[in-house]
Amino acid sequence: MYKQNQHYTRIAAIVIALTGAGASPVIAGDMEMKMGGIKIVSPKDGATISAMGENKMDYEIMLGSGDDHFHVWVDGERGGPIRDLKGSHTLPKMTPGKHAIIVKIVDKAHVPTGPEKSVFVKVE
Repeated sequence: MYKQNQHYTRIAAIVIALTGAGASPVIAGDMEMKMGGIKIVSPKDGATISAMGENKMDYEIMLGSGDDHFHVWVDGERGGPIRDLKGSHTLPKMTPGKHAIIVKIVDKAHVPTGPEKSVFVKVE
């Protein structure tokens, strides 16, 4: 019984340390709302896409506190601001090879607020 109580005391101490004394524990849903969320529906990570045609990225974005819009980065090049929270975005033409597509949520000054999501594609 003593070991079990000691275990629960340690867990309580960790919860208090992480949430602050007297603060209520943060649940995952609350944290997601504060931090925003990104879902890249397509292309999937590791997908092969065409170098010849127009390629689109389908997405769903949930803005959090302080978030204003998002940008799509392809191989380190930032695209313009996007404010539609769900839809399709036309990707720039890419040469054959491997490429990184990164979505970053930003504030009004275009400063990343934390949430970002990456997929890597192969262009043929």
